[in-house]
Amino acid sequence: MARNEEKAQSMLNRFITMKAEEKKKPKERRPFLASECRDLSEADKWRQQIMREIGRKVAEIQNEGLGEHRLRDLNDEINKLIREKLHWERRIVELGGPNYQKHSAKMTDLDGNIVDVPNPSGRGPGYRYFGAAKKLPGVRELFEKPPELRKRRTRYDIYKRIDASYYGYRDEEDGVLGRVEGPAEEAMRRAAAEEWRRLDEVRREAKKGVKSGEVAEVTAVAREVLREEEEDVVEEERAREREREVEKEMREFVVHVPLPDEKEIERRVLEKKKMDLLSKYVSEGLLEEQSEAKDMLNIQR
Repeated sequence: MARNEEKAQSMLNRFITMKAEEKKKPKERRPFLASECRDLSEADKWRQQIMREIGRKVAEIQNEGLGEHRLRDLNDEINKLIREKLHWERRIVELGGPNYQKHSAKMTDLDGNIVDVPNPSGRGPGYRYFGAAKKLPGVRELFEKPPELRKRRTRYDIYKRIDASYYGYRDEEDGVLGRVEGPAEEAMRRAAAEEWRRLDEVRREAKKGVKSGEVAEVTAVAREVLREEEEDVVEEERAREREREVEKEMREFVVHVPLPDEKEIERRVLEKKKMDLLSKYVSEGLLEEQSEAKDMLNIQR
């Protein structure tokens, strides 16, 4: 008897369940394209559904024991859902809803640092890795920062560092150079002044002896000084003579070939352009006939 009651109760339960399912509305399927949705509330509902699916899959991908293939498949599915979510968010904005993309989460590496690279893997724009997928072979290297290479300085960078100090214009600002070179400069000036006075005295004595006509013993230094002055005077005369010869040659330059004036050059250029146009648009036979006619009429142009 108990068995029959259990059967009846089981049949009653199945009947009640079937009636309840008949009263329910048919399960709605998310549109394949976000542009097919015309209602803002429905678009927001589908976005929330995608967010729940992403949450479930992100929680599942945290398990490192799923295996490499399963982790890669889960990561691809999450990225696909993220792209679909972006489509629905753009559609919500088009329908007059809020812009959810302003506050979207950014991609982080294993240390929690934000990765600004939009496409670190090369698998399409905005591809991301989640959970244990970041530790897969070939993926960890994408989040490691490459070692900084020493940049070679360009010519522009080198010139940018050159200032007045490079050319020595500020060497005397600290006063060290003046203290070191001051005594040496003063000694050189005194030596040069004494040498000039000595040569000047010798030159004067030699000139006095020559003017007075007295036979005087001229020292070797005096003879050398006079010889240098004579050589300087002779060299100056030779330089002036060369300059005069060059000026004379420039004045006496004669053009042996007649040079055309501006009007003649313009006429020849015009004739050349006319001949080019005639050769481009007129046949050779017509040109020959035209030249023969000019010869018969004795036309020079």
